Amino acid sequence: MDIRINEKGQAVAPTTIKVNNDAFEKIDHTEIRWLGSASIMINSRGTNIMIDPLLEGFDMPLLINMPILPKDVPTLDGLLITHIDNDHFSRMTCKDLKDVCKAYHAPKYVAEVMKEELDIDGFGHDIGDTFKINDMSFTLTKAKHNWQADSAKYNYRIWKEEDYCGYWIETKDGTIWLPGDSRLLEEHLHMDNPDVILFDFADNEWHITLEGAIKLANAYPNADLICIHWGSVDAPNMTPFNGNPNDLVDKVVNPQRIKVLAPGEKYIL
Repeated sequence: MDIRINEKGQAVAPTTIKVNNDAFEKIDHTEIRWLGSASIMINSRGTNIMIDPLLEGFDMPLLINMPILPKDVPTLDGLLITHIDNDHFSRMTCKDLKDVCKAYHAPKYVAEVMKEELDIDGFGHDIGDTFKINDMSFTLTKAKHNWQADSAKYNYRIWKEEDYCGYWIETKDGTIWLPGDSRLLEEHLHMDNPDVILFDFADNEWHITLEGAIKLANAYPNADLICIHWGSVDAPNMTPFNGNPNDLVDKVVNPQRIKVLAPGEKYIL
């Protein structure tokens, strides 16, 4: 794969493709767009959702341009958050989408913070809960990313594993799985076979690690792997932001299924 490496040694995502209003229109299939960092947009036959949208106001410099800004989003049927970290729960983005977003969903703790800080009445869920948005079905899957429990700075509460999640998404056109930021768990290796994995491969102990990512990918050898959580944040010394898809090619079964999208580029399920 032709991955650009910048002067700091970081793999950088391809040039951003702008997301326009037609990306939200009624269609006869399902489209997935990586929006950079860990942000995802899905249009499934006219039902539009975003997961962990970080579209503005991040507190670190970026390597990419945003494919869409909140003010340009015409409508959302749902906005899903996986956990509290500010590269996933962008308070500014969530707040600025309130007028166009019909429903917010998150683990219970994040939903509580959403209400307290943003006055957004989000639906809080437990791991294993299933909910529907139109014809799409979502189930919260288990994650282990409670890194705050190891930090004295964050000892103002007990950080539970259930404060973090992934999402198993069923559409008329196939199944999409976002494991979320997580260490590899045994449960992750025994799911039904997804058609697409929204694939974090960060070589970090509170993420999946490169070894864990390869193990997960090879547990589902027919699932397409849309690379996320890489090439977007200017942080050359921080492993959560510094994956390189080229590191996967000779280690993943059926490497042609590794999908390196530009931010905003569509993938048809």
